[in-house]
Amino acid sequence: MYHPTVARLTRRGLLGRRRAAVLFALPALLLLIAAAIRLLTGPDDETATNVLGGFALATMVPLIGVIAGTGAMGPEIDDGSVVYLLAKPVPRPTIVLTKLIVATGVTVAFSAVPTLLAGLLLNGNSQRIAVAYAVAATAASVAYSALFLLLGTVTRHAVVAGLVYALVWESLFGSLIPGARTLSVQQWALSLAERIGAPGAISSDVGLPLGVGLLAAVTVVAAWYAGERLRKLTLAGEE
Repeated sequence: MYHPTVARLTRRGLLGRRRAAVLFALPALLLLIAAAIRLLTGPDDETATNVLGGFALATMVPLIGVIAGTGAMGPEIDDGSVVYLLAKPVPRPTIVLTKLIVATGVTVAFSAVPTLLAGLLLNGNSQRIAVAYAVAATAASVAYSALFLLLGTVTRHAVVAGLVYALVWESLFGSLIPGARTLSVQQWALSLAERIGAPGAISSDVGLPLGVGLLAAVTVVAAWYAGERLRKLTLAGEE
């Protein structure tokens, strides 16, 4: 279910100059902020939670997910080069799964790893905050990658749609409207962080079983439907 050639082409597309610049910029900014705060204020658990929750998990992870998820499939559909890929004797589920694995790997590398490093800089993993947010970022990376990969197959404006979701729904509405928080990948991932962190260090509006279940459901359904869209696109081309 994993195709090395598809993976190599997808990875090359995701790590091209333009996307790579943005992928490196966001983690670099997080680490710069963490280093500056540590130098100016010293280690502080509340500050670490605010930075990792408010910037890393709420903003950086979904934005990197948008770049990696939509970039894994969308550009090939937009420019028509997907036809050459679909002409190869590769099962459509294998194409989707391979692209999802690559997109997830890129998202984890550029979001979960910097989140862990930033947490260690901020408070040295006091109350297990750094590890908790790193695990949450990893779980969110999988769901975001699947969700935004799906967007890349259903609309030519996948990046815009992804940014609206990431910045408006997750960051804006999620912080202002209590009901919206329960329908947020961020809050689902936070349920993991709440369990891993010391009691009272991190809080989520969603319980752990529900959060993990929704993360898994979104990932599976989005990947499945992306495969269905790709299959229909193939059939349309053959007709």
